[in-house]
Amino acid sequence: RQQPSGGEPAPGARRPGAAQPSPALPLRRPAPAGCARRRLHAGRGAPGARQQVQGGQGPAEPATGAPPALETRAPFRFDYQRFRRSLRHPVRGRRPGEDPETRARRMKIKEMMKFAWDNYKQYALGKNELRPLTKNGHIGNMFGGLRGATVVDALDTLYIMELEEEFQEAKKWVEKSFDLNVNGEASLFEVNIRYIGGLLAAYYLTGEEVFKSKALELGEKLLPAFNTPTGIPRGVINLGRQDTRSIFSPCSGMSWSWGWASAGSSILAEFGTLHLEFLHLSELSGNPVFAEKASTSQLVLNRVEKPQGLYPNFLSPVTGNWVQHHVSIGGLGDSFYEYLIKSWLMSDKKDSEAKKMYDDALEAIEKHLVKKSAGGLTYIAEWRGGILDHKMGHLACFSGGMIALGAEHAGEERKQHFMDLAAEITNTCHESYARSDTKLGPEAFRFDAGSEAMATRLSERYYILRPEVVESYMYMWRLTHDPKYRQWGWEVVKALEKHCRVEAGFSGIRDVYTTTPTHDNMQQSFFLAETLKYLYLLFCEDDVLSLDDWVFNTEAHPLPVNHTNFKA
Repeated sequence: RQQPSGGEPAPGARRPGAAQPSPALPLRRPAPAGCARRRLHAGRGAPGARQQVQGGQGPAEPATGAPPALETRAPFRFDYQRFRRSLRHPVRGRRPGEDPETRARRMKIKEMMKFAWDNYKQYALGKNELRPLTKNGHIGNMFGGLRGATVVDALDTLYIMELEEEFQEAKKWVEKSFDLNVNGEASLFEVNIRYIGGLLAAYYLTGEEVFKSKALELGEKLLPAFNTPTGIPRGVINLGRQDTRSIFSPCSGMSWSWGWASAGSSILAEFGTLHLEFLHLSELSGNPVFAEKASTSQLVLNRVEKPQGLYPNFLSPVTGNWVQHHVSIGGLGDSFYEYLIKSWLMSDKKDSEAKKMYDDALEAIEKHLVKKSAGGLTYIAEWRGGILDHKMGHLACFSGGMIALGAEHAGEERKQHFMDLAAEITNTCHESYARSDTKLGPEAFRFDAGSEAMATRLSERYYILRPEVVESYMYMWRLTHDPKYRQWGWEVVKALEKHCRVEAGFSGIRDVYTTTPTHDNMQQSFFLAETLKYLYLLFCEDDVLSLDDWVFNTEAHPLPVNHTNFKA
């Protein structure tokens, strides 16, 4: 789903990729003519992590592409007031009488958010993340020169938690200091889910035009990535404007594949995780180009043959064929599946193509990847050319929530089957937390050599404030109201407070199996966007960001279900 941003080891990658090369393998891409050859890091692997990526590191041709898309600010006006009237529930809910314990727990999570934000503001405002131990900011190189990732990621969480003053501080930074006139190499995926997603959500929640205009302007800068023979975008885009390409900025508007991705391929979880945001860019601008670009991937994937019905993680943007047969519901694959069911939900259940793709993919996953351990734990294995790897990444723990969300809309008999499967997977992910000394889960856990739901490799024992497990708790609570999910969420709150809270923020830890862990000195932006938001919603009534009205992108930014057309 995402890469952690830099970090002290900043180990592994978040959706999409735990399969990052270690620092010894520089992530290089070929330099197009006139462009300086630079290193491109997609996040840095934990020292010694098993992170080889199979396949060649063949040079990918740069996609120079056509001029930027048509001007998106045509005479078109989105009717925001009409949109707000279409919502079935108030955004922050009605807050009927509730028990004092639930309210107190929610207030505690709100205090944690305020603490994370206040320290970021004091020591790192305008940088991408806070380094809480050294009390300074971190920029990293995933965002192509964009700044303020934590600001944009935090906007909707601050708003939903009614941290009004803090929300105004964040909004002011976006208005006055958020500069899109940058010229550097960015992850298309990360910029989309964090920046585009965060700005869109902030606009839909508040109606503040600045968020919409920044989202549309940034969206245009991403379009050249799609200029490939298949229309499948490459993973890296230079954010400089194409019409300003010059001797000083010869690479602007060009795109490349990640140097470590097999044979210049694009990654399933990257090109498959654009649909929700790009549909909304078209909705708000009146320009269909965004929706058309994002829909191309669905067409290509429908056409290509799937081994055993499964979707491998690497696809060539030149030929439209799979590059190798590694299948994962964790890093590199995960949010592709999530966006299939969510595309259908966001379309008000009209996108039957996405629903069929989701149903077929889940059937293949159940048939080939879902396993039960000797100790009775259900897990989703990884598949490498037909051979199973009996491990599950923390990233794959979002799947309990996804399967529950999809189960709501299956037939009655299948619905119970999928709810049971979702509950079993969520329980396994809870076990990965419960079996550690800190009560926080490792980056990956295995089901072999006699150990179950535990990391067996030193390189997989870290926790970087990831949200996927509490994300599934939130969905399971909303769809079952089984009190154990709130209890499990509260265990996570206590563990975060005990092991990750430091003097000036929250930090990831390097080993969940020791009660005196070393901190990694990184407060990831997704901790504010996702982990704290999902925990807060777990202790809210169901009408706060109701699932009737909103679909969460893979960075937990709420985007509205399209109940109608809001052209003014």
